[in-house]
Amino acid sequence: MKQIEIFDSTLRDGAQGEGISFSVQDKLAIVRSLDKLGIKYIEAGNPGSNPKDLEFFEAAKGLTLKNASLVAFGSTRRKDIKAEDDKNLNALLGAGTATVAVFGKCWRLHVDEIINTTAEENSAMIYDTCKFLNDNGKHVIFDAEHFFDGYKDDRDFALGALKCAVDGGAECLALCDTNGAAYPDEIYSAVKDVCQSFPNVKIGIHTHNDRGMAVANSIMAVNAGAAHVQGTYLGYGERCGNANLSTIIPDLTLTGKYCCIPQEMLKSVTLTAREIGEISNTSIKRGEPFVGISAFAHKAGMHADGVLKLPRSFEHVEPETFGNTRRFLMSEISGRGAVLERIKKIDPTIEKNSRETAQILDALKKMEQQGYQYEGADSSLEMLIRRNLGKYKPFFELKNYKIISGRPCENDECSATATVKITVNDKDQLMVAEGNGPISAMDNALRRALEVFYPSLKNMHLIDYKVRVMDPKSATAATVRVLITSSDGKNVWSTVGVSADVVEASRIALTESIEYHLIQSKE
Repeated sequence: MKQIEIFDSTLRDGAQGEGISFSVQDKLAIVRSLDKLGIKYIEAGNPGSNPKDLEFFEAAKGLTLKNASLVAFGSTRRKDIKAEDDKNLNALLGAGTATVAVFGKCWRLHVDEIINTTAEENSAMIYDTCKFLNDNGKHVIFDAEHFFDGYKDDRDFALGALKCAVDGGAECLALCDTNGAAYPDEIYSAVKDVCQSFPNVKIGIHTHNDRGMAVANSIMAVNAGAAHVQGTYLGYGERCGNANLSTIIPDLTLTGKYCCIPQEMLKSVTLTAREIGEISNTSIKRGEPFVGISAFAHKAGMHADGVLKLPRSFEHVEPETFGNTRRFLMSEISGRGAVLERIKKIDPTIEKNSRETAQILDALKKMEQQGYQYEGADSSLEMLIRRNLGKYKPFFELKNYKIISGRPCENDECSATATVKITVNDKDQLMVAEGNGPISAMDNALRRALEVFYPSLKNMHLIDYKVRVMDPKSATAATVRVLITSSDGKNVWSTVGVSADVVEASRIALTESIEYHLIQSKE
């Protein structure tokens, strides 16, 4: 299989995404996670642009990496000055990385209208920069900015920019679809042309997702000869994001023609996504290919029956290949076989026509009549099954709770205070906590009380909270369904609660989420 270099830019290009803000410690944690996965290059920031990146590169000198090489990023020298006098280029040298990535203009429009210089000076900027860095012992990756727009506008100009980089000592030419506007066929033909024009240079691809084609464009570039793929994990990035490496790595691997990371690390693709999502404080899209919680979820009875008989009848790959798991969504269209599959995970001895199966199906129907829906709350379904099989023992008893909520004072985010009293093994624990709203306050108070007995809860927190009004006609007196999604940094699970009181519905989902975590920790 052909080896494809994976170049991860989560810490640089990904950090430009809306809502993403990495601390230095966040960046160090993501580097460790990507290194463990087997990523070849990790672009960690621009040391010439801000103090935080300078601080990171200084801290990163203490890292011991097994697989990855850190890359510092910057631009070509500014116009009309010498490379050795350019502060940004000297900052690249000071970052201490063996490899650097620099971008330069490959579209005549940007040369004329954005940096306002001549074609000759642009060529010199590219050549001088690559030569300066190469002469100082750096491996140089040239990011050909706006290459595909420039190629369509003036092929000779775009290829001329690449030649300047190669003549200056660049070892890799990463062709950038900076506007995310190219189509797969355009990517393929342009990359093939570049590979033929520079047969002795490694060609790479860097795509954006503005037309929803970043992954497809990256794969087409590899098919055309590219051996270096840039992207971000989970597709973080400016505007519509960058090419999603958590999709590209499995896609290329499944062709059977390419190898991106060590074979033994493929099962860590999903875990890495969850770790990075956790550090980034973002929820992974449920339907994210390969790594999303719904990527291998089956709802229709016919589909579930088919998967149970022959998984490949409705799955293109086994979910465990990349560290994910198969899920059967319980609903009014789920078959008995799908329910039995969930039961057997807890007790393999249960049969399809047993008394226990009938009892659980009956309990499931009764709960659905009350407004419960287990389609997106697997963990609550598991708790229901455990109760009906006699395999559930409460870890704690919530004796009572009291919440005081009001309008927060100016510059005070905490608008509620919760008091809870729990009992664990005949020992009472009283706890008070504040929160940004009544549910947040209850969550904080309950978990802090329980952490005294169960320290593992320190790693658990809510990552999503949804409220659904079951009967809009009843207005404020309507029954509501609360769906809570929690994570401990490695696992993600969802629970549901139903009540006419939104706080009580939240309490049901929250306590069930905690108990589910404690069961998994114990097992």
